[in-house]
Amino acid sequence: MKINIFYDTIKYRLRGTKKVKELIIKVIMNEKKVPGDLNFVFTNDNFLRKINREFLNHDYYTDVIAFDTSEGDTVSGEIYISVDTIRINAKKYRVSLREEIIRVMIHGTLHLCGYDDKEEEEKRSMFERGEIYVKEIF
Repeated sequence: MKINIFYDTIKYRLRGTKKVKELIIKVIMNEKKVPGDLNFVFTNDNFLRKINREFLNHDYYTDVIAFDTSEGDTVSGEIYISVDTIRINAKKYRVSLREEIIRVMIHGTLHLCGYDDKEEEEKRSMFERGEIYVKEIF
């Protein structure tokens, strides 16, 4: 089990990564899963849009894309995060950039735990679940 954080073409660096990684492990364990290998990749809008087009056939910007490589109850995968979009959303929702980034990291982790947000009810449920975890660190 290893959680890695990578930075691609951006200047931003997440502070307090030890606590954030502990929270991600807690999220996974609270969802009755086993933490595996997770890679968080912080990047920019253009790179995430390229991934979105190439792998999901969606031609738009987004804040997070999760690729699931989990096996059984072990949660593993890669979570790509656009700091550009998150910066816009942080201003929009009047929260710090760090808080919004952690919110999106939790959101991506919940996707790997089996949550979906395609339907409005799923989206609301997933958001509420994520907010429980965000409140633990803020």
